[in-house]
Amino acid sequence: MNVCFNGYGENVLTFETNGEIAAGDPVMITGNGVVQKANGDFCGICVSVRNGFASVQLDGFARVGYSVLPEVGFCKLSAEAGKIKADNSNGREFLVVDVDTAAQTAGIIL
Repeated sequence: MNVCFNGYGENVLTFETNGEIAAGDPVMITGNGVVQKANGDFCGICVSVRNGFASVQLDGFARVGYSVLPEVGFCKLSAEAGKIKADNSNGREFLVVDVDTAAQTAGIIL
């Protein structure tokens, strides 16, 4: 791809963690100021973890791994096993701006 969307509208907040989370994982809120690896709807993407706290990107462009190929354009997505997946039944709508099938990643606008 000849263009880069990194940095677009990135907003990151710090949350306590509940369970194991790694950078790149979609996360969901499970309590007051607490997130865990998402299974279903997700609110953002973990960008780093340290000492029981996770920095979570809640807005802007993010590159994430996928398990079920999403389509470019507005696509319903949910999370499963640390990745996003196309999910027309239960997903929330996000804008998918690019898909790299070789790396199994997608660029999405949160």
